[in-house]
Amino acid sequence: MNGNHEIMNIDGDFRFVTKSALDEFRVWADWYCVGNSMKSLCDGLEKPKDLYRGLPLVFPNLKQEISDGVRARFAALRPEGPISSRFLANNLTIVVVGDSVFVHGGLLPSHVDYGLDRINEEVRDWISGLKESVSKNLIRGRNSVVWLRKFSQELAQHCDCSTLEHVLATIPGAKRMIMGHTIQESGINGVCENRAIRIDVGMSKGCINGLPEVLEINGNSELRVLTSNPIYQKRYESSVVESNTKEGLGLLIPEHGPKQVEVKA
Repeated sequence: MNGNHEIMNIDGDFRFVTKSALDEFRVWADWYCVGNSMKSLCDGLEKPKDLYRGLPLVFPNLKQEISDGVRARFAALRPEGPISSRFLANNLTIVVVGDSVFVHGGLLPSHVDYGLDRINEEVRDWISGLKESVSKNLIRGRNSVVWLRKFSQELAQHCDCSTLEHVLATIPGAKRMIMGHTIQESGINGVCENRAIRIDVGMSKGCINGLPEVLEINGNSELRVLTSNPIYQKRYESSVVESNTKEGLGLLIPEHGPKQVEVKA
């Protein structure tokens, strides 16, 4: 799925990119251009596009040691770029599976009114270079689908449960929204009577180096958390939920409660 960092990279916003990541693209671009040069010598093959078409040779406001990497990364990930077209264009931005809605940040009523399939199509066409732009309200800004935090604040009382309930009511069959984007230091958890499930545990060393956790969905409404966090070991081993009383997520993931299942990392 596309999240805010995919959109940022396609937009050429490299605020969170390390120098080593820029160097990787610089090396990749060198080999990509070598490959294009070889293809241009072969009869019968379509002439490859210039990777750097339309881009300046230097970026005067950047230090020389990162300028080549920025230029290569921009060329690769911009709309219709070779990396973005191959690896990001076919990603969905919003996915409905069974009674769960998956989105990086969250959905507002205006997004549902605009149309979930329409959002996916327009983002895909923009990344592919078929569409010049996408509305800022959809993928940029604090109320866009990849930046929203209304349902993922750490404290449950700060989450907009009434808006969430309205959004789910307008998506046929939807019972919950599952989102990332906002790191949950307490691990995967649910709020708003478990209609909002927040699954970003910040595993990256660049975030909080959080321990791995997984939300497992069996069918539609049987969900549990698999966690490598040792503080949950041997808890609730004797806890049994009768099969005929399982209903949704509430019995398996209490709001801000302990995890039910442990696995080794």
